Amino acid sequence: MNAKIIWLRNTISSIGLQGMIISNPVNIKYLTGIDAEGILLITRKENVYITDGRYIEYVHNTLPLFDEIVVWNVADLSQDDYENFFMFCEKVGFEEEYVTYAKYKEYIRKFKINSLVETENLIEKQRMIKDEEEIKNIKTACEITDECFTYLTKYIKPGMTEKEIADEIEKYYNSKCEGLAFETIVASGENSSKPHAVPTDRKIQEKDIITIDMGCKYKGYCSDMTRTIFVGEIPDYIKPVYDLVLKNQEQTLDAIKDGENTRLLTKMVENDFKLHNYDLIHSIGHGVGMEIHERPYISRQKDILLKENMVVTNEPGIYIPGKFGVRIEDTVLVTKFGCISLTKSAKNYIII
Repeated sequence: MNAKIIWLRNTISSIGLQGMIISNPVNIKYLTGIDAEGILLITRKENVYITDGRYIEYVHNTLPLFDEIVVWNVADLSQDDYENFFMFCEKVGFEEEYVTYAKYKEYIRKFKINSLVETENLIEKQRMIKDEEEIKNIKTACEITDECFTYLTKYIKPGMTEKEIADEIEKYYNSKCEGLAFETIVASGENSSKPHAVPTDRKIQEKDIITIDMGCKYKGYCSDMTRTIFVGEIPDYIKPVYDLVLKNQEQTLDAIKDGENTRLLTKMVENDFKLHNYDLIHSIGHGVGMEIHERPYISRQKDILLKENMVVTNEPGIYIPGKFGVRIEDTVLVTKFGCISLTKSAKNYIII
């Protein structure tokens, strides 16, 4: 049986559960490697994966023998089979943030469960700490992202549109890995004042500011990096803002380590921005792994201690509505006594 399934069995037993229904496909892939439609059942006696005929061969080819997961075709299951899975189970866990109320009622009816219990994101919390293979995959995704950025600094020219640049990023990633980790942000000029701007037909101009937020996916794991760059020269009115964002990004990088409090990290940036009459309008980071945004979230609302082998982003930003914005972001690995930036592209006054 694989180590992650063993961990899950031990964990649910320690909190008084006799079984669990896992329906979030990201959590299923994390536990088993399966990337298909279906649900995973942890029962008293065995581990069961239920899918349909389209995926049976793929699932069998994905699972190693030692995983000890019994695969069922949903077409072969009777109502009695469903009721037997959790027979004599007093409490069964489910993923309350993923399951709809309709699906919750269906599970109770179909499996004849006495008590379906919230599990408080226990799998997502476990996913925060990356193992050696996960870290290796994220590092590779970050390396590809750095390579793509180096390519972009030679590719981007005045007259190109934001959409053309975003399309080129997607083509680059598709040629190197599994493609985009999220929809690329390319925001130039006044559009850069929007943190989640969507690429438009606006053409790149001389003396433009361009914010590019991009990431790819390698073997199911994501990268995330933002750079704010300049065309030809840096306008004098933008330099103080860029310098302030870069200073805080680097100070946060110096502060990130095992045991650091996420709320205090955020307040450090927030207070410095306020001293210069700017506001921090979004969190300064989030976890990165199989999903581009996952636990932990680094904000003033979250009082969380960072742990060794978490992978998070560090992304302070300042936005002047209707004028411009500056954001600088790296994906970083938390270590015992500090952190390692996995994205390594230059940050100090990038002029193309």
